[in-house]
Amino acid sequence: MPRATNAPASRSRRKKFLKLASGYRGSRHRLYKTARQAVEHSGVYAYRDRKARKRDFRKLWIARINAASRACGLTYSRFMRGLKLAEIDVNRKMLAEIAATDEVAFGQLVEQAKQQLDNVS
Repeated sequence: MPRATNAPASRSRRKKFLKLASGYRGSRHRLYKTARQAVEHSGVYAYRDRKARKRDFRKLWIARINAASRACGLTYSRFMRGLKLAEIDVNRKMLAEIAATDEVAFGQLVEQAKQQLDNVS
């Protein structure tokens, strides 16, 4: 009776990792062991960085809003507080977009925030 090696399954399993590692440099796309390690690490990085991307974009939006609001004479935290008091519900992504593209509209938002802050004080 011939020896059973499970060759088709193990070959397809190895080919799967080598296909995922195609485009990697050096032995990482040629040798199964290093290819598997590289693919597994890349999966870890991809999972981690999908979470980090959200944090990075939020930091970018806040930096843009802060720069634009300071140019209008108000800090980021006071600006956001004024918007909340004025019941203007615009997310940071859209505020950053308005700050970058439409200075007049952003200036109006800052003025409304300033009025609300003056009313509270």
